[in-house]
Amino acid sequence: MKALLIVDVQNDFLPGGALAVADGDQIVPVINALQEHFNLILATQDWHPADHGSFAANHPGKRVGEFIDLNGVEQILWPVHCVQGSEGAEFHADLNKDNWAAVFQKGTQQNVDSYSGFFDNNRQGDTGLSAFLKGKDVDEIYVCGLATDYCVKFTVLDGLTEGFTTYLIADATKAVNLQEDDYDRALSEMAGNGAHIISSKSIIM
Repeated sequence: MKALLIVDVQNDFLPGGALAVADGDQIVPVINALQEHFNLILATQDWHPADHGSFAANHPGKRVGEFIDLNGVEQILWPVHCVQGSEGAEFHADLNKDNWAAVFQKGTQQNVDSYSGFFDNNRQGDTGLSAFLKGKDVDEIYVCGLATDYCVKFTVLDGLTEGFTTYLIADATKAVNLQEDDYDRALSEMAGNGAHIISSKSIIM
């Protein structure tokens, strides 16, 4: 059994959003086309409280891009984004959500961030995604969404450690690219850990 996992295609990560990924909206038509080829489709959603510890605005004197210790984990500080109930936290309006089986929210606790769709960054919180997949007898996951070098990458890596054969659909994801080569490095790290890097063309015939 295979599943498509759509990571964080939310307004704040798209052009015009608080933490916009360049050209992030360009993957929406690709993801919509991919969905036609899967019987099980799931999504993750960044869903932060307004006082979330990853927001630079919640740390007087700190700026976006600086690092802090957040509950024992090194944490980069981000702009305020994907606040629970905000428009920025909503999925892109053009993203087809009609056939989604479930949405797994992450980053919901104030004192820890959560890049992965499976676990928070200190691996003390579990979204329930792994148990859901295993309960559906899923053994292959196909990951797409935003952003390649953060939430997508960590979701792929955790998918591998959870025992799933894991595919990254490279042209259905875009990177933040704080450093110019972060996209390429993320792909290399995922592949080096056992992920299969594929194109949507291998699914959409």
